[in-house]
Amino acid sequence: MTKTTADTLAAAAKAATKKGPPPVHLWNPPFCGDIDMRITRDGAWYYLGTPIGRPALVKLFSQILKREGDAYFLVTPVEKVGITVDDAPLLAVDFDATGEGRDQTLTFTTKTEDTATLGPDHPLRVERDPSTGEPSPYVLVRSNLWALIDRKTFYRLVDLGSHHAYDGQDWFGVWSSGQFFPVIPSSELPADLS
Repeated sequence: MTKTTADTLAAAAKAATKKGPPPVHLWNPPFCGDIDMRITRDGAWYYLGTPIGRPALVKLFSQILKREGDAYFLVTPVEKVGITVDDAPLLAVDFDATGEGRDQTLTFTTKTEDTATLGPDHPLRVERDPSTGEPSPYVLVRSNLWALIDRKTFYRLVDLGSHHAYDGQDWFGVWSSGQFFPVIPSSELPADLS
C-alpha cells in the first residue's frame, strides 16, 4: 500500500472534485492513520510543520474535509486520514448583506471560497471565553463543518445588529433569512454599545 502524503491526497482530491463538490458525507473508506497536517485558528494550513502556501491546494483539501465527533479527517473514496484542527476547520473572512432589518440576508465567504447564507441550515453560534467574556463567533458552512468568523468580519456583523426579544429575554443579535440569531444578552452589553 502506498504511504499517504499531501501529494497523494491532492491527486485523489483533484480526481474526486472534477464534477463539482465531492460527496464526502457518503464516503466511508478505511482509516489509514494520522497525517502531519494542521489547521490553525487563523485558517492557515500546515503540512509537516510548513505552511501550505498554495491557496488552490488548501481549497482542494478543504473540499475533502470531514468531521466525525470531535475528530477531523481528509477523505477520498479509498482512504481517510486524521488531521489536527486547532479550533474550527474553516475561517469566514467576509460577508455580503442584502436587505435590511428582518428582511436582511447575510452570506458568508470563507478563506477557502465556501459560501453559507446565515439561516436555518447555516446557523450562527457565539461562544464566550468564561474568564474574559471574549466572543468566538461561528457559522455552520457544511456537513458539521463550522467556520470561525474572523475579527474584522465579526465587527462588521455587530454593526448590523439590533435588540430583539428571544427566549424570554432581550438579546443583541442579527437577522438573516427571516431568523434572529442572538449574539449576547442585551443586559450584558457594555453601556457604550447598547
